[in-house]
Amino acid sequence: MDIKNKLSKKIFTTIIILFICRMGIFIPIPGINHQDFNASIKDNGIINFLNIFSGGGFSTIGIFSLGIIPYINSSIIIQLLIKLIPKFETLQKDEGEIGKQKINQITRYFTVIWAIIQSLLIALWIKPYTFNWNNYFLIDSILTLTTGSIIIMWFSEIITEYGIGNGSSLLIFQNIISNIPQNFKNYTINNKDNIVILFSLIIFSISILIINIIIQESKRKISIISAKQIGKINTFNAQSYIPLKLNQGGVMPIVFASAAITLPKYILLNNQNILLHKSMALILSNIPLYLIIYSILITIFSYFYSSIILNPKDIAENLQKMGASIPNIRPGIETISYLKKVINKLTFIGSIFLFLIAQFPFIIFNVTKINIFQGLGTTSLLILVGVSIDTAKQIQTYIISEQYDNIIE
Repeated sequence: MDIKNKLSKKIFTTIIILFICRMGIFIPIPGINHQDFNASIKDNGIINFLNIFSGGGFSTIGIFSLGIIPYINSSIIIQLLIKLIPKFETLQKDEGEIGKQKINQITRYFTVIWAIIQSLLIALWIKPYTFNWNNYFLIDSILTLTTGSIIIMWFSEIITEYGIGNGSSLLIFQNIISNIPQNFKNYTINNKDNIVILFSLIIFSISILIINIIIQESKRKISIISAKQIGKINTFNAQSYIPLKLNQGGVMPIVFASAAITLPKYILLNNQNILLHKSMALILSNIPLYLIIYSILITIFSYFYSSIILNPKDIAENLQKMGASIPNIRPGIETISYLKKVINKLTFIGSIFLFLIAQFPFIIFNVTKINIFQGLGTTSLLILVGVSIDTAKQIQTYIISEQYDNIIE
């Protein structure tokens, strides 16, 4: 009973915070002509893409419009700096919990800076749609949006520490879910053919969902053996292995590839250069060329994120420290080389799967001419599946650990 009470308290805390974060999106910044503003961004691909992760925040320009995006961007920047700056790498690897706290604090500072930059850009962007533009409005907008982003960051950390699941992931999860009803509202069933198409879409979507789960959970198990087991017969422990995920970068390769492929559309809307228009139109109208570029971008970002998350040299060093090795592979350079080959193969296969799934909304639209899944595209599906699995695992782990503690007591 005690376990249920603690778990219920954690779930209740998470739900209350998510509710507050959602409500803050709909508290608008005063002084904006929202009717003209919404009409101007209706067909803006960049804004529609960002709205998926902000829950429509870039359409409402509310106090929580930036959401968790500055914090996520800052986290990505810090992860890059850890690989580039030896001091940051030392903090993360050698200074334990204190080092992690310092890294988290630096990430928070970056979040504030990033939020100020984004707030300034938004304030300048909405200038044509304000009733009375002046320096006071500019400063007020920047302070409001930045403060809202910092509050969201704080809420995400509260969820992570006192609630259930990862706060940042759940906030994005909530924003994606909030877009689904709007997509269904825009679609009506008129005849039997549409009903058949709708059921076919549901079956197809379930299949894609299953494939997403398989991709998220698939891993290559590289067996390892300790020094004590070497030379002994029948002493190999099947539970000792290094789990290497098929999709190390998660959803991030598609997020960045989608943003990069959408950027030319935005450039066309804001540039009158004829040569640039023709060049961009050639790429965007040529479907095979478009798909090739998209697949290359996904592959590049997959390798990029794989290199950030996994370092074969670090894995090989950790194995040596534990007195373990990969069977039939010598420790040191040979182990590093072997791990690089395996990781590169997994990353390539994973990027192919990501690209194939990324074509799901494109196939649906070209076959049925229905945009019902526009807000629940591949990126959204991968996030929804990943967050759902991680949260369910965390709940299960919490229940098991509490039961184990009670048994010991």
